[in-house]
This record gives sequence, C-alpha cells and structure tokens, in this order.
Amino acid sequence: MFPLRDENPSRSVPVVTRVLIGLNTLAFVYELMQGRGLTPFILTWAMIPERLTLAVRFGEESALRPVLTIFTSMFLHGGWLHLIGNMWYLWIFGDNVEDRLGRFRYLLFYLAAGAVAALLHYATNPASEAPTLGASGAIAGVLGAYLAAFPRARVITLVPLFFFFRVMALPAALVLGLWFVMQFFLGALSLGYGGSGGGVAWWAHVGGFAFGIVTMWIVNLARRRPSSVEEV
Repeated sequence: MFPLRDENPSRSVPVVTRVLIGLNTLAFVYELMQGRGLTPFILTWAMIPERLTLAVRFGEESALRPVLTIFTSMFLHGGWLHLIGNMWYLWIFGDNVEDRLGRFRYLLFYLAAGAVAALLHYATNPASEAPTLGASGAIAGVLGAYLAAFPRARVITLVPLFFFFRVMALPAALVLGLWFVMQFFLGALSLGYGGSGGGVAWWAHVGGFAFGIVTMWIVNLARRRPSSVEEV
C-alpha cells in the first residue's frame, strides 16, 4: 500500500515540516556536489555503529563526531528514490503532527525520534561497519505519532489488488499499523542473519515508530487533564 494523501487538513501552516523537507533536499544536493569526494563525505557524516562503539566504549577516538553523526545522518540519503520516498511520507503526515505538538516541540520530537531510531539500530548492530543514513527513523516517529493522534483519519491509498491497483480511503490505523507490522517482521527476520537487514535499518523504523506512539500518547494524556483544579 502506498499513501497518496490524507483527508485531515491541519489548522496551521506546517512551517517546520516544510523546512525539514527543504533541509533534507539541500543536504542531498550537497551530497551530489561532492563528486569523487562523496564516499569520504558519507563515511564522515553517516552513522557507523562500529565507530560509535570504538569511540564510546573503548575511547579509541573522540566521541564527539561519532555521537554527532546520530543527528547528521538523518539528513543524508542514499539516492533520489530514498529521498523522495521519505519526504513524501513526511509531507503527508508531518503537518498534522506539527499542528498537534506545536512547531518547537515538533522539531525537538523529530530530532529525538531520529536519535532513538538510530540508537536502536545501533543496539542491534553495534559491530556493523555499514554507514547508516536517512530520515526514515525520524519519519517513522512522525508516523507513530500520527497513528496515536489520528487513528480514524482517512488516508487515500494506492492498494495493489493482484495485477491491478485501486485507490481507496482507508483509516490511518490500518495503513500505518500494517506499515509497522511489516517493519517489525522484517526487523525480526534480519536478526536471524546477524542483524543484516539487506541495506535497510528496520529496527530504526521500529524504534522511531514506537517512540512516536508513546510520545503522542503522553501528549494526549496531558491534554485531557484539567488545566486547573478548584477546591470547594
């Protein structure tokens, strides 16, 4: 299933979502400008679990840059399809989450979701030498938050039916719930191959999504509490 748009208009202009899309796009254009220097650039600013392990556990180098890559890696992408796919999901679901959280909290949430996603990927692959990059962990957090906040929102979705495709309006709980189940299943499957996910950080998606659900659940709980209590 591939979401095309949602029927859940936001009440405010999604400034932060647009800025994040712009920054990711600019970062990718900057990658393309590296030419032959692209590989060293990726090796410097993508998150490499083995490097983080050596820096934090064994102190073989300054931990500052390896830790910093937890955040820089979420603005890098491995190709146009990688970038467009991530930004498409952020465009569809990010505006409503930004509207619910507010711009500043939404920005902090996005970065925190990306960090949690990267750390869960690291926990399942601490010796991996493969660079990890992409915004999908942070965007998975946005998807989890959207599911928790708007489970009944209708998502216009392209659904494959055998050899045909049909456009259907489905509840967000179904679209995003199935997305999470697939990520979890593929992540569990990857553990049987020594943590290798075929080039995809499945557990980063799982971690980001779970973080988004929990965060929005806490926000929703706080919204239901009375702002003040009067004693009689």
